[in-house]
Amino acid sequence: MACSVSLTHAALLNILPESVEAEAWIILDPQSKQVIAEHNSHVQRAPASLTKMMVAYITLQEIHAGRLKMSDVLTAPHMVTSVMSDESQMKLNVGEQITVDCLLAGLIIMSANDAALTLGEHISGSTPQFVARMNQEAQKLGMKDTHFSNPSGITMADHYSTAHDLALLSEAVALQTPEYLTYSKQQSFAHADILHHATNLLLQQDPSVDGLKTGFTKAAGYNLALTAHRPAYHLNLQDRRLIVVVLGTKSALKRADVAHRLMNLAYSYTRDELAIQNKQILAEVPVIKSSLRMFTVEAQQPQLITTSLYSHANPIDLKSFDMPSQRIMLMDENQVLQKLEPLTETKVHMNIEMKQKKLIAPVEKVMQLATIHVYQNDQFITSFPIEENVHIEEANIFERLMIWVKGLFGFIADESFKTYPLSRG
Repeated sequence: MACSVSLTHAALLNILPESVEAEAWIILDPQSKQVIAEHNSHVQRAPASLTKMMVAYITLQEIHAGRLKMSDVLTAPHMVTSVMSDESQMKLNVGEQITVDCLLAGLIIMSANDAALTLGEHISGSTPQFVARMNQEAQKLGMKDTHFSNPSGITMADHYSTAHDLALLSEAVALQTPEYLTYSKQQSFAHADILHHATNLLLQQDPSVDGLKTGFTKAAGYNLALTAHRPAYHLNLQDRRLIVVVLGTKSALKRADVAHRLMNLAYSYTRDELAIQNKQILAEVPVIKSSLRMFTVEAQQPQLITTSLYSHANPIDLKSFDMPSQRIMLMDENQVLQKLEPLTETKVHMNIEMKQKKLIAPVEKVMQLATIHVYQNDQFITSFPIEENVHIEEANIFERLMIWVKGLFGFIADESFKTYPLSRG
């Protein structure tokens, strides 16, 4: 939920847009939900085959729901004949029998348009109905600037998305349907005696990379949704995953280089920290019409935040990031190149904004009780809600009588809410 006050997010990494050779791009930390850096990320562009991430996402959702199995054998529909010879495809013939598992591999590794059409028609009954499902899922994920018109990603005037929206889709794919990654990290796939090598060049260069999808059309340029997972800086934290989306680069080599540089820069100069521990007590709220006097607000899950480790005042020139050393190189006063080491400590503080200052029984619903605002170096960087399933019963007649008696003799103080110090874990 959005916080009620108007705040401006400070960019965790202020990267010079002109130093990034892509029309639009974004770096997202899916665990903290924070955008590390972005440029033109809400500008609508042709997504090309990044579209197929949505096809895979829906297919895997169907498997999770038990309506589909990896071993199910599907029949290639007549629609596969519409796939042109210059389009990526598995070369499926009408009526050909093929498993869902093979279709997903063809879809993700080969970027096969006929695989997308076959899965879509089976799941929804027709391509138009499946496209409607794609748009419904996009809205559920918060992809507000996206509209799909086909499952394959071929260029159409009303088929568009943004770097930001495709990052949201990438997050959903990686976290909600992680089986996707078992396909996207494969470097090749063979079907009908044809071996197809994955077009994500970084799979060969970086063992931490395990997805997600490439795309290219003349209208879109060269697109890449990239993800990787690497050890977190703190032993108590899970492996850290980052997502980078670059749109509109000039070549397959360029999209790989730009996305990899952005990702490595983010890994080197940001980190995840534990802001709120699981079950940490945050506040107490007075309760009216109940035998319970105060309701304890506690975190229902741990909360991570992403902080910046970049200490220099000037914006970052991406070309100054040295890949072998994983450091930004800057000229000192003697005109000698020096490594800029990441910070080891971050100046972070948080405050709590109470959304509910009292609770009136009976209550039984999920409520946003508070919002935590996070600042680094006195600049606002993020906020997150504290939600809880609140269940408070109304006092019975006897309890109400006791409450009245205690109030009569001044045994009940007029209590207000109170908050506790937000010490980081």
